[in-house]
Amino acid sequence: MEISQERTRLLVKISTLYYIDGMNQQEISQRLGISRPQISRMLAAAKSEGIVQIAIRNPFSEEQTYERAISETFGIKDVIVVHTPDADQSIADLQLARAASALLESAIRDRDVVGIMAGRTIASVGAEMNPGVKKNVQFVPMVGGWGSEGAAWHANSNTRIFAEKLKARYLLLNAPAVVASQEARNHFVQEQEIANVLETARGADVALVGIGQVSDKAAIVQSGYYGRKEIDEVQSLGAVSNICSSFLNEAGERIPYEAESRMIGLDVEDLRSIPNVVAIASGKDKVEAIACALRGRWMNVLITDKATAKSVLDWHRTHPSS
Repeated sequence: MEISQERTRLLVKISTLYYIDGMNQQEISQRLGISRPQISRMLAAAKSEGIVQIAIRNPFSEEQTYERAISETFGIKDVIVVHTPDADQSIADLQLARAASALLESAIRDRDVVGIMAGRTIASVGAEMNPGVKKNVQFVPMVGGWGSEGAAWHANSNTRIFAEKLKARYLLLNAPAVVASQEARNHFVQEQEIANVLETARGADVALVGIGQVSDKAAIVQSGYYGRKEIDEVQSLGAVSNICSSFLNEAGERIPYEAESRMIGLDVEDLRSIPNVVAIASGKDKVEAIACALRGRWMNVLITDKATAKSVLDWHRTHPSS
């Protein structure tokens, strides 16, 4: 009994030094004259025997339930779910932008190349980035210029915002996103400057993309980049989701379409070679688009809000993919 009590006393002492006094295992080893591997084993024993009980005050438990559910359901690396109760879409978008900026500030490492897509949501993330310095980081646009209405959130404009916040270098893609013919597109991409920018984007370490619905509300339409004719065409082919220059069907598969041969920018297949693709999207009108993009696993990380996350899981369950 006395031996047991003394063992417990030692476990308590070691646990107190480690968890309360903040000493590391090597310091405890030197102080008590016990080998570091033995200290490690005794700390593990203290937890398994209930001497140490770790409680985490988690105000995000419900959100994390949805994060795990989406990650496990669709097989992607990580999900960030933001809860904005009773907030309108503009407030939800602001919280999402802040979550995305916090993630990117940690995810972007020195010497990384970061690909940036067009769109209002991406622009809002750039605006929320905290000023800082990353060594030898380079930002690069992933698509050419959208229509004149979307000039403030072209990929070039978004790229500049991110680079200025982090005092980083950046490239610009001096080409439209869509041209009149495949021949014109081939001419553009053979220009050395444009070819270099696209090649740099394809070799990015991190990419930030949005997920668009296929409707008149889509950013690609509101920017003047796509018209009703083009939207009708891709919808007739079964398109329900848009990422970069590609459209996806309900199964999350890329749909070939005529205008794609006239586009200057990365498509979803190019994303496969980028190690960390972060997608940000939310809203009732994007639920189907997000679910289908997840089915295709076109991103590694998704950032969305709780209401959208729940709706995505519900939609996926009630719309089995053939």
